[in-house]
Amino acid sequence: MPLLINRAVATEDNWLLVDADNVEAHLNEDIVVPFELFAELTETLLASEGGLGVQINGDQDFDLVLQNLQRLSLVAVEFPAFTDGRGFSFARILRRSGFTGQIRAVGDVSQDRLEYMERCGFDAFAIADERFSESMVQAFGEVSVHYQGCADDERPIFRQQ
Repeated sequence: MPLLINRAVATEDNWLLVDADNVEAHLNEDIVVPFELFAELTETLLASEGGLGVQINGDQDFDLVLQNLQRLSLVAVEFPAFTDGRGFSFARILRRSGFTGQIRAVGDVSQDRLEYMERCGFDAFAIADERFSESMVQAFGEVSVHYQGCADDERPIFRQQ
């Protein structure tokens, strides 16, 4: 699965997605855990020496993630379907809360939404093999004028002059 980070195709991904069966073996590595595992083992995971990331979707308690932002290095936000836009709000809330780590879009990630995702705060995108093409990198900057504020500039267009 190709990964775009900061508008470029990443050559490697140092993050390992773990589950309950193998989390203990990888505690001192850079790991991403599903939200359920994060909620169950919060103290153990926060005390580990490796980088910590959590994968969350719109049905889960986002407050637990917000309470532990200072220890998280990555938040992977799932987009289960094209019609589910809650992940856009999650990214925006993370950036407004001061999160400076990587926000990664996973799941139903497509070229036509990359720039909008980036404007909300995403800086990494895991794209399914069948959807990926080298031209996806060109999706950023396709729209040159934005009326609404975004993660990098909260001001709407009429306040930007």
